[in-house]
Amino acid sequence: MFFRRRSAKPDIPKIQADIALRTAKIVHLTHNDFDAVGADAVHRIRFKNEGVYTIFSSVGKFPLYLDILSQVAGNGDTLSISDLSYRRGIEQHLRKLKQKGWRIEWRDHHRWHEDEIGLVKSIVDLLHIDTGRCACGICASDMTPDDIITQEIGLVVCDYDLWKHQDPRSGVLGLVLQRHENREHVRDMLMLGVFDDKKIRSEYEDIMREMNRVMERTKRASSMLGKKYRTIVTPMYGYPSETAAYLRKQLNSDIEVLVSQSGKFSIRSVPPISHKIAREFGGGGHPNAAGGFFNFTFKDKVLLRFLKRNRWFDKIANYADTIQK
Repeated sequence: MFFRRRSAKPDIPKIQADIALRTAKIVHLTHNDFDAVGADAVHRIRFKNEGVYTIFSSVGKFPLYLDILSQVAGNGDTLSISDLSYRRGIEQHLRKLKQKGWRIEWRDHHRWHEDEIGLVKSIVDLLHIDTGRCACGICASDMTPDDIITQEIGLVVCDYDLWKHQDPRSGVLGLVLQRHENREHVRDMLMLGVFDDKKIRSEYEDIMREMNRVMERTKRASSMLGKKYRTIVTPMYGYPSETAAYLRKQLNSDIEVLVSQSGKFSIRSVPPISHKIAREFGGGGHPNAAGGFFNFTFKDKVLLRFLKRNRWFDKIANYADTIQK
């Protein structure tokens, strides 16, 4: 095999059947990282009697899941969206959901344009955008303002997601959740107010060993590009946030772009322009951390695999140089 297999596609008929036959009154559609897991713990504490059906989604699959949901009767139940930002054309799915009888609440902390906020707010029942907090923190404040456990969950998650790194628990959990198979265990522990246990510690130690190897491999494959900014572009082998921080420290870069074999990329930057760069390439995010998509051809994949770079490396570095802070 030349390339890694792509992540499995959603089993659409099964998901539709599960949602159609749901007993839960809340469907929680969220991202797939630490912020999302924390938000899901908050949802399950708040709606323990109503029940929660959770869908963890990548940014790219977000519209697909909305389309799946829009084909199932809502019956007055709530679709709660968290930690996922506006995508162009998403309003058509929202309108279909409303027609199907869903109540829609959306909580996010990414950067939205004013016209996007106005458009979505005219359709959904609740829209809460707060770039000063993580999505989990927004959910905890909105849903369970007096619950001690959820407030602590929000603080720990925001410490990691907003890059404060003042609480050592957040770094451990954020890293452990780089492996998606750990999501349910961490979420269930958070619901109990537990932030560390034997399984979490074991996973963390194993990941640290693997991550050190990944960082060195990424550094060897990296290209330093750009004129206005020192922009590192490199293949992604895992742990994008931690690897970007490592590259910045080692190579004194301004911008780090880690590119996966599928064309997805993760970007981190010292100047607050990551979200602007990502939007040019079909993505979005925060001023200092974002993600997007390159439309790879087969040739692009071959070049990335064997030469560790392709035409998109220069494209994104050159575009970054045109951005004003």
